[in-house]
Amino acid sequence: MIEEGSKRGKAAVEKRQLFMEMRAQNFDVIRLSTYRTACKLRFVQKRCNLHLVDVWNMIEAFRDNGLNTLEHHAEINVSRLETILSSIYYQLNKRLPTTHQINVEQSIGLLLNFMVATYDSESHGKLTVFSMKAMLATMCGGKIVDKLRYIFSQMSDSSGVMLFAKFDQFLREVLKLPTAVFEGPSFGYTEHSLRTCFPQQKITLNTFLDVLMADPPPQCLVWLPLMHRLANVENVFHPVECSYCRSESMMGFRYRCQQCHGYQLCQSCFWRGHANGPHSNQHQMKEHSSWKSPAKKLSHAISKSLGCVPIGESPHPVFPEQAERAQETPHNVQPKAAADHTSDTMLMSSEGAAPTKSVLESPSRLDEEHRLIARYAARLAAETGNSTQQCPPSDLTFTFDANKQQRQLIAELENKNREILQEIQRLRLEHEQASQPTPEKAQQNPTLLTELRLLRHRKDELERRMSALQESRRELMVQLEGLMRLLKDEEQKQVSQSGGSPHSSPSHGAGCSMPMPIRSTSAGSTPTHTPQDCMAGLGGDVLEAFAQGVPRNLRNDLLVAADSITNTMSSLVKELHSVDDGAEEEETNMRNGGERGVMQVQKQ
Repeated sequence: MIEEGSKRGKAAVEKRQLFMEMRAQNFDVIRLSTYRTACKLRFVQKRCNLHLVDVWNMIEAFRDNGLNTLEHHAEINVSRLETILSSIYYQLNKRLPTTHQINVEQSIGLLLNFMVATYDSESHGKLTVFSMKAMLATMCGGKIVDKLRYIFSQMSDSSGVMLFAKFDQFLREVLKLPTAVFEGPSFGYTEHSLRTCFPQQKITLNTFLDVLMADPPPQCLVWLPLMHRLANVENVFHPVECSYCRSESMMGFRYRCQQCHGYQLCQSCFWRGHANGPHSNQHQMKEHSSWKSPAKKLSHAISKSLGCVPIGESPHPVFPEQAERAQETPHNVQPKAAADHTSDTMLMSSEGAAPTKSVLESPSRLDEEHRLIARYAARLAAETGNSTQQCPPSDLTFTFDANKQQRQLIAELENKNREILQEIQRLRLEHEQASQPTPEKAQQNPTLLTELRLLRHRKDELERRMSALQESRRELMVQLEGLMRLLKDEEQKQVSQSGGSPHSSPSHGAGCSMPMPIRSTSAGSTPTHTPQDCMAGLGGDVLEAFAQGVPRNLRNDLLVAADSITNTMSSLVKELHSVDDGAEEEETNMRNGGERGVMQVQKQ
């Protein structure tokens, strides 16, 4: 009793664990119930590792556990169900490489609790054989056409016609899956579900596949093909930017608006109803599950226009209308004549295998590619036989020649298109190079362009400094003019006091107040004559002061200032025209010379 209670507690924990993980994925934000249901069931499929079990391996597990000999309404308890699931997962681990082994116990626990919660809501501890087959065949991996063929084999009679009562029972069982993931209001079973799928009275295998694989499929089962499309596009990459979230690439589905030009959404934005700009959620959107380059689109359009691509081809192979007899296999017991015992091998006998060997004799050892090769080989053989009977040899030769010519024409057009694209790319590059305003060397050498900008900036700066020094020179001239006036006034006062004229002062050597030591103080630094180039631009008083016969200390100092200013201007003009690396040193000399002259004037 204690052990049984612990098992129940563990089962309850595992059951809550799966649904809690599903809620954590936040699938409820998806506004469309079809995508929401498909995403939830895909999550359960991957979480329970059912996507790794092919439908052929599932059928083999049913045979190994003797389920093909039981009535559909027979019940099995939870212990036997756990044994069946154990055999499925342990066989799966044998097929998987050692680096991809799954946790068998965890997978069994999650799937077992999900099946019990889905099909044993009243806690009887039992499930019917048909419920288990319908659920596992729907949720396992593999192609949808193979799943539907197996499901049809469980619902048809010996003549290959579907029994509506069986299909109604299948709808009741399979529509419990959306209800288990809380999507019952959208895809729960109703009394009208049967007639909305098949209004006809006689349903064969091809009709069954046409209806369930149509676009769109019946409303109650629209999530089933979508779940398979989700599995096929999970790793599909689209190098396109989303118009809403601005993601530079998309994974999964891509949706393109049929009204807004160039407006495309990733699956996350579309599922959540995001829209911006002129686009509205009411616009019609086209779903894309792959990415084709413009060249591939052109090639496909040309091939289609030439009749190389079949138009309106059925989404599934066409199978014989009459059901074939079941073949004896080591895993099979001769079935009863009742409709409930329609053999599972009826599904496999139409694969085109040899009569001496069953296709399901060892399906776990058959690769998917081998099944495809066998299927297409049988189909091509049948088509070739029919065409040979209908067409004479001359018509066949003409058809082959026409197909060869069409392929050659397609190859030529593809080469021509490739050349045109290369020419367009070349012209685009030439146009971009010609439209650049900067010189080619500057484009190729950005360092040279930077140096040119720095030289222009240096030239402008030197011109500004030259203007400032010219202004300083004019101010110094004005100051010199004022100082000369003061000097002249001082000399006139001295002459008036001595009672002589300023022109007679040189003849009175003994009475002169200008002794030689004053001359010798500045004679070492300046010449005794007045340079003519230094006197240009000076006022009349300055010229008169320098024209005196007796040199004075103040005159020598003024001469030094004038020479310094003139030399500074000459150096600045040379620097402006040369703009070389020694500009800063010459500018420093100019500034120091000017400042020295001003300081000497201020001392006087």
